[in-house]
Amino acid sequence: MSVAPENLSHEELVKAYYQQQAHIEELKRYTTWLNRQLFGQKTERLEKYPSSGKQLTLGAGYKPEATPPPATEPVKHYERRRRTNEVKFAVEDSKLKFEKSVPQKVITVPNILAQGLSSDEYEVIGEEVSYRLSQSPGPYVVLKYVRPTIKVKETGEISTAPVTSASAVIERSVAEVSFLVGLLLDKFQYHLPLYRQHQRLTASGIHISRGTLTNLVHRAAQLLEPVYVALQSSILLSHTLAIDETPIKAGRKVKGRMHQGYLWGMYGDKEELAFLYASTRSGKVLTENLSGFEGTLVTDGYSAYERFAEQREDICHAQCWVHVRKKFFDAKDAAPELSEKALSCIGILYEIEKTYSRKERSSRALPVVDEFFAWLKEVFQSQALLPSDPFVKAASYALSRERALRVFLSDEKVPLDTNHLERQIRPVAVGRKNWLFCWTEVGAEYAAIAQSIIASCKLQNVDPYTYLVDLLQRVESHPMREVHLLTPRLWKKHFAQNSYLSDLDGSP
Repeated sequence: MSVAPENLSHEELVKAYYQQQAHIEELKRYTTWLNRQLFGQKTERLEKYPSSGKQLTLGAGYKPEATPPPATEPVKHYERRRRTNEVKFAVEDSKLKFEKSVPQKVITVPNILAQGLSSDEYEVIGEEVSYRLSQSPGPYVVLKYVRPTIKVKETGEISTAPVTSASAVIERSVAEVSFLVGLLLDKFQYHLPLYRQHQRLTASGIHISRGTLTNLVHRAAQLLEPVYVALQSSILLSHTLAIDETPIKAGRKVKGRMHQGYLWGMYGDKEELAFLYASTRSGKVLTENLSGFEGTLVTDGYSAYERFAEQREDICHAQCWVHVRKKFFDAKDAAPELSEKALSCIGILYEIEKTYSRKERSSRALPVVDEFFAWLKEVFQSQALLPSDPFVKAASYALSRERALRVFLSDEKVPLDTNHLERQIRPVAVGRKNWLFCWTEVGAEYAAIAQSIIASCKLQNVDPYTYLVDLLQRVESHPMREVHLLTPRLWKKHFAQNSYLSDLDGSP
């Protein structure tokens, strides 16, 4: 029950006034943020050379060494940077750019002038070639296996060739290995839900139930599970391990409502990635799954990571500078000058990261980091700021994590942030907007297996289609003690040159 203003003392009125003002300021900040999300620019990129000299107060003495500009090539009305890995096109001077692996169909256009003339009456002195991109109605091909039945005349023995084929990885299934791989890639790499794949199949004249498609995805994921476990083991042997989690709906909690689960992404220092599904976000997931890890754990500011690291003497906890930067960026409207100084200092750290080697990074970045934290402490002592002020929250976030944020200075293998992991989690978020949820938690576990294999292939520059076609045919006959050789990183060394093909593509 509220008290009438006339019944309050002077001190209580002053306190209520400041509380009301703080609430109004908070609502203004929320309204500004909401308008920016709906109508404004969401990027957090700042000007490299701002017009205000005040932004460069921190670290103003830093001067990166001069480096030659990247090579450029002329393109109509502008110049662009050359590709680091230049793509070799089948035809360089064509408007349509395509690689040599793209199939071509040659169509010869008859010359009207030659109609009615014999080949002796004219000669071909040249040709003009042009290219156009086309697409067939459906990418599906039905393989018809013809198995002759023979009778040996002398003995009367009758025999029919066996129906089994190396590419029929699921027994008594109508799906060949290339179709299984297509299901996995379409859903988990290109974010095409199974119901849309079912619609495309029907439109192409192929009638398979949606339940069958779901079962095929599950069966394929089961075959991949041993390699997935080996991938996790390889990642846990890393010196530096980045970890983060993203929400995913999986399994019905009550009728009409899905359970909130999480995919935990683990990125090792050998360019390998594994997702782990868990029904909770609590720290027990870390305790259960990171028991074999010893090294540096790189995370965001979620408190569960800090509590887990404190319980383990063999784990060093490093935190992400990008999450610190985001806090100050969000405080720009409330405290523009202070936030700009903080952002400028963090920007200098990234210039050092980009300009110098990891061995030189520590000596260059140490004075900048020292000055940054000393300045934050000075601001707290010299300026009266409310606890609800966004800059105060950002500064408190950074100061409370100073020890973890300094780890990169003493270990050259530790990255400044977890952006490399965030980029790999993004496809999960994009896919989640398409397939929305996993009907069961078992399905979410299979999704984690498929996402892990595909993401690791891309990190290792391995074509996921070629890899999965080979792996699904190889995994059952491969010795269990050497299953680690089937992970994408080692597969490209041992099997890529002699990989199994599907019956559609030919025999190995």
